[in-house]
Amino acid sequence: MPRALVSTGMELEYETFGSPTDPALLLIMGFSAQLTAWDAQFCGLLAAGGHYVIRFDNRDCGLSTKLDGAEVDLGAVMAAAFADAPPPPVPYTLSDMAADAIGLLDHLGIERAHVLGASMGGMIAQTVAIEHSPRVISLVSVMSQPGEIEVGQPSAEAAEAIFAPAPTNRDEYIASAPTWMVWQSKKYRDEALVKRNAARDFDRSFYPAGSPRQLAAIYASGRRTEGLQALAVPTLVIHGRDDTLITPSGGFRTAELIPGAHLLFVADMGHDMPEPLWPMLTGAILNHTRLAS
Repeated sequence: MPRALVSTGMELEYETFGSPTDPALLLIMGFSAQLTAWDAQFCGLLAAGGHYVIRFDNRDCGLSTKLDGAEVDLGAVMAAAFADAPPPPVPYTLSDMAADAIGLLDHLGIERAHVLGASMGGMIAQTVAIEHSPRVISLVSVMSQPGEIEVGQPSAEAAEAIFAPAPTNRDEYIASAPTWMVWQSKKYRDEALVKRNAARDFDRSFYPAGSPRQLAAIYASGRRTEGLQALAVPTLVIHGRDDTLITPSGGFRTAELIPGAHLLFVADMGHDMPEPLWPMLTGAILNHTRLAS
């Protein structure tokens, strides 16, 4: 896969699908997830629908730049967020990650793109739309939230899984992967698939040191309430009714804040995008981008 040195100084690993003459659709993945979390077949469906699809590794993840040695006091950052107080210094924020995404578009010579983000990627995509709105044709925010601490908080079981001690080797990583199923779509849970994907991702890049910095970026970036209320970008918000990691109130509030946003609540969908739902999800996304174009 190619790698781009972007204006923020980060090197971003990326992959494209489809024709560069088609309207660009930039995919931004979530917390500690590599570009492989956007399944290649899912990307292919979007490309077949008439888009030049771009998936990439965020900073501190996958094969993109790692900020080795950059320290963060995650507990202090989270405490400040829950107290609605100014955060302590962090290595980077969602604004920096949004600038990475814009830098990738610059590298590819793309002036404007549809931007689709999932989970933390949805938060980054929202930030792209707020801070770089002339570059955004439309926004799709999936299983995400607006940075308001009152909404979208995980269930106790999901929080326990996300904050569990990080595995230290391949066997531990694969063995622990089924714990993530707590937030996945109950109807479509597949432990064997989860373990296969965990093995694939471990072999590609295992970098737990980046996770606290990414999580700190989320909590330190604060509320996007005013920015979303002022947004003039066609927006589709998608959220699973069974999501326990970012609970449905996060999606509802996001759509409530953005003028004219369309909200799609999906039955039997958790905090993932299982293959049986791809026809419905890609259909909704492609219909949205066509109307926005």
